[in-house]
Amino acid sequence: MVLNLQNDISLLPYNTFGINVKSKKFIGIKTTEALINVLNQNEEDALLILGGGSNLLLTEDFDGLTIRMENQGIEIIKEDEDWVMVKAAAGENWHDFVLWCLEKNLGGVENLALIPGSVGAAPIQNIGAYGVELKEVFESCEVLNLNTREIKTFSKKECEFGYRNSIFKDKLKGQSVICSVNFKLSKPPHKINTTYRGLSEKLAGRSPNIQNIAQAIIEIRSEKLPNPSVIGNSGSFFKNPVLPSKQWIELQKKYPEIPHYPEQDGKVKIPAAWLIDTLGFKGYRKNDAGVHKNQALVLVNYGEASGLEIKKLAQEIKGKVMEVFAIDLEFEVNIL
Repeated sequence: MVLNLQNDISLLPYNTFGINVKSKKFIGIKTTEALINVLNQNEEDALLILGGGSNLLLTEDFDGLTIRMENQGIEIIKEDEDWVMVKAAAGENWHDFVLWCLEKNLGGVENLALIPGSVGAAPIQNIGAYGVELKEVFESCEVLNLNTREIKTFSKKECEFGYRNSIFKDKLKGQSVICSVNFKLSKPPHKINTTYRGLSEKLAGRSPNIQNIAQAIIEIRSEKLPNPSVIGNSGSFFKNPVLPSKQWIELQKKYPEIPHYPEQDGKVKIPAAWLIDTLGFKGYRKNDAGVHKNQALVLVNYGEASGLEIKKLAQEIKGKVMEVFAIDLEFEVNIL
């Protein structure tokens, strides 16, 4: 098989932060066979696997091989009276996949509309928004082991999903590539989730069906979050911290107005955006690196910021949150 390998390619078009770094080698692959072939022919190279490039901050040129997953295809593989099993290739755009499901009137992913990225990246992060996480509709995924070249199907349990986390972001980080994902989606009547604050208000006057929920969420996200094609960003840069009850009680004594969301295990989740906003970082800008004016969780590149400048800003915020609130903020974005 002839490989269309390119040299010294800018990754600017392939990351939503709009960071201009180069990769020594670059290739887009459209099949699992091609993926295995390129791996076999470039065994000595360091690897960077890209999907939509939407959960990534690049800080320097990459002296290795960048493989961009460009495989396509969505199909129904099984169904009964209540459920449909849908298989989607890893290279599919996530929001396009959500729109495909809505068109077919298949429920479960409507609350995850307009999240940037690819289908293959969604399980790695266990993406979530507006009261729903990917694991709720996830059935299984096909994964290529980069070391053995074997393909294995991972069940939901084997993926070890956590809050914005999975086995692919933890134990198997850098060791595997998701090639496709199977989703279990509902047929009507759909069980909908409108519990998230602000969503029910946005839905006022509309029928609470999956199409209207998705549309409301698209509107909310568009109002709050910058479009990466206009202002470089990677969505939420920080995870919302989940505190042990003792730490939460002490924090609430100092800041009784702090928003909070009790978890099932007795811990309490608090919005990282509130912490960052309270410290005055919302709308902060230093050269072309900044914090978005409407959403303190989102770091932005106003044009010519380097990855290192954005990383430095993220570390400044993290340090200040630790100093004032004694909370160790975690980055949601992968920094390379």
